[in-house]
Amino acid sequence: NISGALCISQAWPGMARTIYNDHKRFLETYLTPYPGFFFTGDGAYRTRKGYYQLTGRLDDIINISGHRLGTAEVEDVVNHHVAVAESAVIGYPHEIKGEGKMLDFLLLKHLTWGYGTASGNGYTQETLAAELQELISKKIAKYAAPDYVQVTHAGCSSTPA
Repeated sequence: NISGALCISQAWPGMARTIYNDHKRFLETYLTPYPGFFFTGDGAYRTRKGYYQLTGRLDDIINISGHRLGTAEVEDVVNHHVAVAESAVIGYPHEIKGEGKMLDFLLLKHLTWGYGTASGNGYTQETLAAELQELISKKIAKYAAPDYVQVTHAGCSSTPA
């Protein structure tokens, strides 16, 4: 089991060959970091059995009070919550911290909104936000907990099954 940068050793049809009017930037971004390989900008995890899991963009970093935090780290923790199907973390300007963090676009798994899961625990926006902030605080650090959590109910039933 190993984590690292996802790089590709051979060209493929349709791959980028330059950045319009900035070929030097293309070379510096994609070909220089790992000579002989095309750097995709993504992180990856490879299991002992040879399976790959993309872990997120390596260049998607939020700076919160001097702490550099990858958005993929937070998304990974949140996506393990029983009620969350997908998530995205975005930064925004913050007067004191430099950048604040908002956890956004939570698509809830079916049968978790308002009427509860199989265990009977229902979620409101407030209870889910509090659970996710606590989860992130425990798994990563207190400073990593988002300032805001926005829940999206798309695709979820609001009526009992």
